[in-house]
Amino acid sequence: MTQDVAGSSTDVLVVGGGPVGVFLAALLAQSGLDVQVWERRDTTPWGSRAIGIHAPSLDAFAAIGADVPVLAEATLVRHGIARSRGRTLGTLSFARASATHPYVATLDQHRTEGILRDRLAAWSPDALRTGTSVTALHRHRDHVDVEGTGPDGAPIALRAGFVVGADGARSTVRDLLGIDTVGRDYPDRYVMGDFADPEPVSARSTGLVDVGPDGVVESFPLPDGRRRYVALVGRGTPADDEVDAGTLARTVRERTGAAVDPDTCSMLSGFRVRRREALRVGIGRVVLIGDAAHEISPIGGQGMNLGWLDAADLAPLLTAGVRTGSAGPWPGYARRRQAVARRAARQAEANMAVGSRAVGPAVLAREALLRTALGLPTADLLARLYAMRWA
Repeated sequence: MTQDVAGSSTDVLVVGGGPVGVFLAALLAQSGLDVQVWERRDTTPWGSRAIGIHAPSLDAFAAIGADVPVLAEATLVRHGIARSRGRTLGTLSFARASATHPYVATLDQHRTEGILRDRLAAWSPDALRTGTSVTALHRHRDHVDVEGTGPDGAPIALRAGFVVGADGARSTVRDLLGIDTVGRDYPDRYVMGDFADPEPVSARSTGLVDVGPDGVVESFPLPDGRRRYVALVGRGTPADDEVDAGTLARTVRERTGAAVDPDTCSMLSGFRVRRREALRVGIGRVVLIGDAAHEISPIGGQGMNLGWLDAADLAPLLTAGVRTGSAGPWPGYARRRQAVARRAARQAEANMAVGSRAVGPAVLAREALLRTALGLPTADLLARLYAMRWA
């Protein structure tokens, strides 16, 4: 027998309790809406994963008071340095990238997610339901009937005014709506890992990008004296012997000279890059945000921030929809968010191109281009682009 969820109706059901879904739920709860979040995981989030938090996201966090605790724990990256073949090509300052946050903040994703969960709990202590999955959606003119399974595996049911799919690149909500995606897979493969920071103290608040002939190595400082390294390692799916702390440390040392200690590795992962876009971001009273709506390259650290900015754009529309009984202006929302996602995807592709493998004249041309771009007054524009001031 299907059981009603305690409080068997809600204004908004958010499917997906990651950082994007929880942030949206906190915005809605802070506005006075009744909200539930169904998260299939039943464990406490852990791991560094996505680490970059850009200025527009920090501005959006201020609406729920999450900016202060995030900044209290984060490392603030105020400069980026481009290097190649042991030489510095130029420096990018974030001093003018934002009037409110002239830096990029880095923080382990599980800590950011924990802070956002705490803010949601402050407005709605019982909103987050872990170990809970959605299995069916039945759309009606003025509500959506939702079926799912609870922590004990028993079937449950809920009536929601709106449903938001914030459940990632393999979105169940998107599949239940029958929405296809378009895009492509890129052949490049990368390995990333977190290590004790071997850089000089003077570089402990600096992002470093080495674009030498063998491919890019990016690194960004993290709290507690750690540094994230991301290295291009080839094409295809990363082989098992390439997702190895010793191999990554050796790759970083050979390309950049940084003496990374593999014994200090606290996170290691190999990944490939995909670009995907949902053909629609909303049908009736169901809408998609974050990776469920658009997936882009993680190079440049924009993906999670795109999801947060989706949430900031969507929250007032949902609030108005609940209070007026309207279904929500999805076409306008879709145009805005798809345009932003496409721009972010193009920027990520440009970042990947700059960090690709190169030989001979191509290396010299790339180095000359970066020297020129970083040496001109328009470098401030590059900083604003990287910091997503356009989003």
